[in-house]
Amino acid sequence: MDAAVIWHEDYRLHDTGDHPEGPDRVDAVVGYLRGSDLWPRLVEVKPEPATEDDVLLVHARTHLNIVKRAAQRGGQWLDGDTYVSPQSYDVALLSAGGVIEATKLWERGLVSFALIRPPGHHATPDRAMGFCLFNNIAIAAARLLLQGYERVAIVDWDVHHGNGTQAAFNAEPRVLLVSMHLWPHYPGSGYFGEVGEGEAAGTIVNIPLPAGCTDGDYLHAFDVLVEPIVRQFAPQGILVSAGEDIHCLDPLGGMEVTEAGFAGMGLRCLRLAQELCEGRLAFVLEGGYDRPATARAVEAVLRAVLDESAPEAGPGTDKGTAAIERARETQAAHWDV
Repeated sequence: MDAAVIWHEDYRLHDTGDHPEGPDRVDAVVGYLRGSDLWPRLVEVKPEPATEDDVLLVHARTHLNIVKRAAQRGGQWLDGDTYVSPQSYDVALLSAGGVIEATKLWERGLVSFALIRPPGHHATPDRAMGFCLFNNIAIAAARLLLQGYERVAIVDWDVHHGNGTQAAFNAEPRVLLVSMHLWPHYPGSGYFGEVGEGEAAGTIVNIPLPAGCTDGDYLHAFDVLVEPIVRQFAPQGILVSAGEDIHCLDPLGGMEVTEAGFAGMGLRCLRLAQELCEGRLAFVLEGGYDRPATARAVEAVLRAVLDESAPEAGPGTDKGTAAIERARETQAAHWDV
């Protein structure tokens, strides 16, 4: 399988100062990849910014204007975690554009990893939060729907619940969101019974997991929930909110996932995309705050895609298995699991 890395030097211009989601975060991953034997095998792609019309597919005009005006005023905190610097609005458009570019690369038969910042999955239609200004993956998914896609799946393995993505598609039956995340943890949403509303009931799949879950737990969740549900939904494209803060070394995490776990999840996503939607798959960077650990996690996913293989992972835990079983029981009302 051929793979691309999408990134831009200007991502560092979103200047958050001394912050976990700092200006060097993408540069650190790209620098690591460039020093590896993997880099010559990757297609390097520079994205174009999303348009305001793209952003408005998901976000309210008032929200877009809040971010834009905060940048024009020289920067400000939008909440206790989320900062806008003078160039953050333009960089946020470029970040959303990175995911849109990933979907365009499907025409070239490329699976891609969009190494973008600021991240996006906490940004709701009317609010920036959790380091996120615009919801990059939701914007790309909404754009696919506008282009005629009938079903798009989003898999989110970030340690935090993708509350913004859930809010964007909570009543949208054409988008499936499967989120595996630490519970209880920020932002406090994503419990078992949150399954979507109206005709979209069942298209929100939350798998809240206890702290300390391992490679085996995440791969078990894929085996018994993620893969069967995605197969039944039969998407025409798969987007992955690849938050690498489930890595065992991440300072904001609480999980015990290693490179083998990331490779295993990446490979499972690839196989689903090959089986269901002609390989249309894109990974999108969300969290991940230990620079070397994040870089190794990204590398593991890309190697799994390029080699179509993954190392054997370790076992799961009893508490992880119990949480996954409860999620399975909840989802049995909507899916054959």
